[in-house]
Amino acid sequence: MSAGFPEVRPRRLRGTRALRAMVAETVLRPAQLVLPVFVKEGIVDPRPIGSMPGVVQHTRESLRKAATEAAEAGVGGVIVFGVPAEKDWAGSGADDPDGISQAAISDVRAEVGDDLVVMADLCLCEYTDHGHCGIVTDAGDVDNDATLERYASTAVAQAQAGAHMIAPSGMMDGQVGAIRKALDRAGFAAVPICAYSAKYASAFYGPFREAAEGAPKFGDRATHQQDPANAIEAIKEVGLDLAEGADMVLVKPALSYLDVIRRVADTVRVPVAAYQVSGEFAMIEAAAANGWVDRDKAIMETLTAIRRAGASVILTYWATEVARRLR
Repeated sequence: MSAGFPEVRPRRLRGTRALRAMVAETVLRPAQLVLPVFVKEGIVDPRPIGSMPGVVQHTRESLRKAATEAAEAGVGGVIVFGVPAEKDWAGSGADDPDGISQAAISDVRAEVGDDLVVMADLCLCEYTDHGHCGIVTDAGDVDNDATLERYASTAVAQAQAGAHMIAPSGMMDGQVGAIRKALDRAGFAAVPICAYSAKYASAFYGPFREAAEGAPKFGDRATHQQDPANAIEAIKEVGLDLAEGADMVLVKPALSYLDVIRRVADTVRVPVAAYQVSGEFAMIEAAAANGWVDRDKAIMETLTAIRRAGASVILTYWATEVARRLR
């Protein structure tokens, strides 16, 4: 050691579990976790998702039970993804007052009230027959401005259904501003927006697209989701969303973009969320099933890494399980 400093042995503070917990720099709390849930219209029993062990497409009744269990475990919130029975080119089910997403939001609010933050994912990919995030032109491109009109209408429908927070995930330019104006005009100025500000065109969304039945029928989403090569661009996207009225910003996926989470957290003065996506979930579950990793330790290590990187809110399919473990 340098002159003037006593010899320090860091291992002295690692000797017991209680000691390690006492000096832990990063603390994960149940209230920081958000559980993504899928609810499918027209099914009578929960439907398992093959690529996501333990995750299901819920019925409205099973969703109510899952929300109750999450609240009892101390989970901070749920984010609802609706899967309609019928789809069309405009994603008409997205803003249908009687659509599956609005019904599910109302169900959860009736079940748990304000004990959970009920977040509404806002995109059209689950509702369009082509699987893209917005209105598609005859040339096969997503029409940004026409899509904003659909997002604005959907946000109002979700707020009317009881959503505590709107979470636009389509990565359209100007989406936060359009949604903020629509909510304010409809009397929902107090409803906050969690913007998917840095959503990357990632290979890790495959299992989600099975769960939400929203895979694109042609092309991809690289024209509107961020290029994985870019990090500075994420700060620009975040700044634009905050200027338009976002109350929280989100980075997706999480594990491959820990550096982006850190950059965003160091830049902004609003809560930063991160989504531990379906592919990240599936990798650990598959590796654990083959005996290649310790499942419980891998789950906690990855969530701690996301929290350590600067995320104050984490969307994870293990939210209820981990919340129970933390209590």
